Amino acid sequence: MNMEDLEAQGMKKMSNIYESAANTLGIFNSPCLTKVELRVACKGISDRDALSKPDPCVILKMQSHGQWFEETTNRRTASKLPDVHTQVDRTEVIRTCINPVYSKLFTVDFYFEEVQRLRFEVHDISSTHNGLKEADFLGGMECTLGQIVSQRKLSKSLLKHGNTAGKSSITVIAEELSGNDDYVELAFNARKLDDKDFFSKSDPFLEIFRMNDDATQQLVHRTEVVMNNLSPAWKSFKVSVNSLCSGDPDRRLKCIVWDWDSNGKHDFIGEFTSTFKEMRGAMEGKQVAIDFTASNGDPRNSCSLHYIHPYQPNEYLKALVAVGEICQDYDSDKMFPAFGFGARIPPEYTVSHDFAINFNEDNPECAGIQGVVEAYQSCLPKLQLYGPTNIAPIIQKVAKSASEETNTKEASQYFILLILTDGVITDMADTREAIVHASHLPMSVIIVGVGNADFSDMQMLDGDDGILRSPKGEPVLRDIVQFVPFRNFKHASPAALAKSVLAEVPNQVVDYYNGKGIKPKCSSEMYESSRTLAP
Repeated sequence: MNMEDLEAQGMKKMSNIYESAANTLGIFNSPCLTKVELRVACKGISDRDALSKPDPCVILKMQSHGQWFEETTNRRTASKLPDVHTQVDRTEVIRTCINPVYSKLFTVDFYFEEVQRLRFEVHDISSTHNGLKEADFLGGMECTLGQIVSQRKLSKSLLKHGNTAGKSSITVIAEELSGNDDYVELAFNARKLDDKDFFSKSDPFLEIFRMNDDATQQLVHRTEVVMNNLSPAWKSFKVSVNSLCSGDPDRRLKCIVWDWDSNGKHDFIGEFTSTFKEMRGAMEGKQVAIDFTASNGDPRNSCSLHYIHPYQPNEYLKALVAVGEICQDYDSDKMFPAFGFGARIPPEYTVSHDFAINFNEDNPECAGIQGVVEAYQSCLPKLQLYGPTNIAPIIQKVAKSASEETNTKEASQYFILLILTDGVITDMADTREAIVHASHLPMSVIIVGVGNADFSDMQMLDGDDGILRSPKGEPVLRDIVQFVPFRNFKHASPAALAKSVLAEVPNQVVDYYNGKGIKPKCSSEMYESSRTLAP
């Protein structure tokens, strides 16, 4: 067998390990099931009362092979009612509107091997109640989920009682939640909005639109109306990353603020554009550091935390894939500088605490998390696991890059250092000093504890139980460390681990830029206009 065959075998094994880790963590979805988001809009809806406009709401009902969904999960009831549709979900009610575009999404499970019958019903919901008993039926449309998914956009006439078609229609757009089905929580507020009302203050609400590749825009979310308030704080909401930006953090988003009017002709107050990356902060400088000290155990021993099984991921790989898969979605080039510490490295086999795991000190970047996994597996047999467990050098290395960023005009790059380690660090004083220094720079440190060691020192670095200070007594300027023991999430979803690991990062980013008086890279100033929404 020649060298090329050996390299091909090795790459295949590395790929298998990465896929095994991802599958173990539930990152790859089953091929027979896809979650689909359905967006709904209607045109030309007429009220029974010709002198008023309706308050329309769309009800979604579903039937599949005589087995019925109680709600939008993949669990089905045992009852078989072939001639009746059961309600799955409903949109919000839009007051006084004949051309409603709904922000509420229907999330359904799509089984491509099944015929899943859907029925969309439009009802006029009175402002005095949200029930359907006294609501007027304005029209309905039946189709299969497969029809919507295959066409992506399905428009049909709304049929009234007796299956008579009028001038009103309904459009349903389907988007598959493939790849990134993570959800984010967003919250918006405004200050000193323009007053559009004569006898009271404006009643503002916010609409967020995703800008599509074909130059169209898609409504993502519509907030509630905050009455009589020029500095509103709208309720936070959750939205899938797929729905928000099609999984692309750099996709432009348009945010428009309106002054609500009861007649449906809302007054335009202002707008701005941004991206999800800008909302989260420019976290382009993500770097990974892996603990290769002898306390992890001999990698040839199955009890080692670094043991490489041909098809089963070790603890380091599980943690790396779980957190990294989330992080890389917010990096435009998805390149990760990856380092190791605590090992003797070739060719002289001297101890290093900040070596590139691809052994390319001039370019330590790896292509995505899979690239980090491959570099990790490739370097492991060439190392001599040693010690001590010093993490101050790698913190100082990243801090140097962050310090150089502060000298740029915009200082838009924020650095995230992810450290994977098995236990007690031996340079606590130097580490505290390094963290206090780094707290003045655009960077955060995430530490994931691997294994069952005593992590009490890590908890102290986290600073949740008190203010971290250097050995000289200098306090951190701001909290930049988040520690999470991986053992607490071994049986949880990767999303749960990622949420805990990244929970404090957004606030840390905001605290840094607010402290420096640096505004986000988006047009934050709203401009005035007298435009109104068409009825």
